[in-house]
Amino acid sequence: MSRSAAAAADVDLSLAAIRETTRGFADGRIRPLAAELDEHESFPAELYRECGALGLFGITVPEAHGGLGADVRTYAAVMEELARGYASVADQCGLVELIGTLFTGHGTPGQIAQYLPATLRADRRCAYALTEAESGSDLASLKTTAVPDGKGWRLTGQKLWIHNAPVADYALVLARTDPEAGRRGMSIFVVDLDAKGCTRGRKEHKMGQRASQVGPLFFDDVKLPETALLGAPGRGFHIMMSVLEKGRIGIGALAVGILQNALEESVAYARTRRQFGKAIAEFQAVQWMLADMAKDTLAARLLVDAAAARMDRGEKATMEASIAKCFASDAAVAHTQNAVQVHGGSGYIRGVTVERLYRDAKITQIYEGTNQIQRMIIARQLLGG
Repeated sequence: MSRSAAAAADVDLSLAAIRETTRGFADGRIRPLAAELDEHESFPAELYRECGALGLFGITVPEAHGGLGADVRTYAAVMEELARGYASVADQCGLVELIGTLFTGHGTPGQIAQYLPATLRADRRCAYALTEAESGSDLASLKTTAVPDGKGWRLTGQKLWIHNAPVADYALVLARTDPEAGRRGMSIFVVDLDAKGCTRGRKEHKMGQRASQVGPLFFDDVKLPETALLGAPGRGFHIMMSVLEKGRIGIGALAVGILQNALEESVAYARTRRQFGKAIAEFQAVQWMLADMAKDTLAARLLVDAAAARMDRGEKATMEASIAKCFASDAAVAHTQNAVQVHGGSGYIRGVTVERLYRDAKITQIYEGTNQIQRMIIARQLLGG
């Protein structure tokens, strides 16, 4: 629902109200399906359409283009609450948010009309194709190329571990258009994946976030029209980099959602599990683990919110976004491990929530820039590099 529609219907679209709505949706619709989606690695298409109908895709996309028109703090809140339900669903929200940001910031009216509204409704599925075999953290080393062909282009190369690749209808693909220009020689293309020369590899079977579909994409001399170019030629690297701060805030918020779920599960279990004649919540060793979970969950949430607030004020948030993402994801891995420990042997059994949370947390230290990269960014900002 857009803000204008909500106003006409006298619906509260404050940050608190959107968080409450998202939490209710996560509790009522996502959490009951999480274990089954994880077990079968299912793509929950109908669930995503429900997200679209609620306005949970494209949180910061302007109303004129079908989004909610809210701020980055609201986006972070939605990501947290969806991840508290199941991280794979939040991951889809984050992907659509970044695609929407790229289209509204750099797309032509024709591109926006053709792709964006259907993507926000979850009627069309998008992919964000950057990573290659030798181009992950070092994005500047990518080898996929697009060469001029009359008024269009010819795209050749392959991408690995691409979110939604097995199910996507189209992808935003970063390719090298000028081999001699380094980072200034890359461009972004909107590629319909049913085009001749586009193929998909097998779906990867992941450790966690298993309902988030991942796989390779192959481009064999794919003919693209001139209208496939997103933004200015040679600006692809810089355009992609421009959404990284929002992306890192989103992953930080996703990690907070995992943390919150782990904390809730651990507190509930500690109250009911009895050993030596009393609830394990009465043992100081368990209490300290729960206390550490609570303080780091709150700290992570506040760091994410502070980074988002800087973006909303139009201020540079490079260091703050990296700190938030790095701290929240490290905490998610550490404390989902502790949540398994609180649950003892039962926490190690497939199908128990904290076992899934432990697996889901790990990737947050890797994507949107590894946490080693985040530490490099933080240090450079501190040292003026």
